[in-house]
Amino acid sequence: MQAITEALSSVGYIATRQISTALYLAHHLRKPVLIEGPAGVGKTELAVSAAQCLGFPLLRLQCYEGLDDAKALYEWKYGKQLLYTQILKDKIGQIISAEDSLKEAFGKLGGFQDVFFSREFLEPRPLLQAMEQPAGSVLLIDEVDKSEEAFEALLLEVLADYQVTVPEIGTIKAQVPPLVILTSNNTRELGDALKRRCLHLHIGFPDARLERDIVRARVPGLSDKLLGQMVAFVQALREENIRKPPSVAEAVDWARTLLLLHAEALDETLVRETLNVLIKRESDVQALEDRMLPLTKSAVDAGGRPV
Repeated sequence: MQAITEALSSVGYIATRQISTALYLAHHLRKPVLIEGPAGVGKTELAVSAAQCLGFPLLRLQCYEGLDDAKALYEWKYGKQLLYTQILKDKIGQIISAEDSLKEAFGKLGGFQDVFFSREFLEPRPLLQAMEQPAGSVLLIDEVDKSEEAFEALLLEVLADYQVTVPEIGTIKAQVPPLVILTSNNTRELGDALKRRCLHLHIGFPDARLERDIVRARVPGLSDKLLGQMVAFVQALREENIRKPPSVAEAVDWARTLLLLHAEALDETLVRETLNVLIKRESDVQALEDRMLPLTKSAVDAGGRPV
């Protein structure tokens, strides 16, 4: 597990032992891993980092309401089929002779149907692309909770046997099973059948020590003093009664903002001017209006103490 943690760290992803263990098991047991947790805590980034560590291509399927087979599995190259249909139309006279009976003519033309629905006319989408990678891949099925329940049924065959079925061609089985990572922000409850096929990993907001390590890895130019203060402020914001607490991704963005502004320490004015990087709802900004000064003072004091 330590080797996985170090490999992820080498590409800028600071992993806990729980994360490294889940990735190790997913890779060696060839089981998908379902990662749940709030938005912006590094679920998608884990898939990206895993692909970099393994040297695998990353194939990403972004889920949304109404996602269907054509966007997830495959679709036919209709333009190419139409072009070939036109060519066939122009060649019909050469294919069918005047002496052919109607049955013989249909027999000759019927053979072209298999040509139009062959692999040459198939446009693979992420699920099928992952099955066809000769050396393996990382398949990211992002925000699966945003898709409909019918799409979960489509995933069952893919995740159970690492294969997809194209009615006109047959079953296409993965040459090398991909490392599958599904992410969910818990906008709806996923079905038990899908969960049974997956390992489970929950990634929540990190503690102060881990968040410092994450921000330091992503924004190496930040001073230790300012790093401690900004992490203390972000941690305190998550304890406030607001609708959308700042995520780790937003904390990293804020660190980059402070670095860009050549900030040396937090103060109330700086926090107010850059709060829109951390807080994305106006109602939350208003709720924090009277809390800026005490939160900033507390963060400045806490930032000087070891974490």
